[in-house]
Amino acid sequence: QVQLVESGGGLVQPGGSLRLSCKASGSIFGINDMAWYRQAPGKQRELVASITRGGSTNYADSVTGRSTISRDNAKNTVDLRMNSLKPEDTAVYYCNAYVIPHGLLDYYDYWGQGTQVTVSS
Repeated sequence: QVQLVESGGGLVQPGGSLRLSCKASGSIFGINDMAWYRQAPGKQRELVASITRGGSTNYADSVTGRSTISRDNAKNTVDLRMNSLKPEDTAVYYCNAYVIPHGLLDYYDYWGQGTQVTVSS
């Protein structure tokens, strides 16, 4: 079994910052891409940022310039730091990872349970 567990959400004032963390655990042989998605009420889930195993990153236009995604391959963790937060950043943020479980030969898509981020004064 593979689990992704997020932490770091909460209530943040506009203009503030946050750091979300996600740790993958369980029977893991390897992890390829890791990413953060978010889903606001009434909207589809959207990609916020992704990072390859080699460290190449990709950001949604809405967060470019005020977000940084990073990972620690040895610890199977991925972080998302966001600055200059806006009310429209309010959403449930989900960690995502393509994982090869031990004993299998292909990558599988895993998701965390989500963490709420609310940007409000």
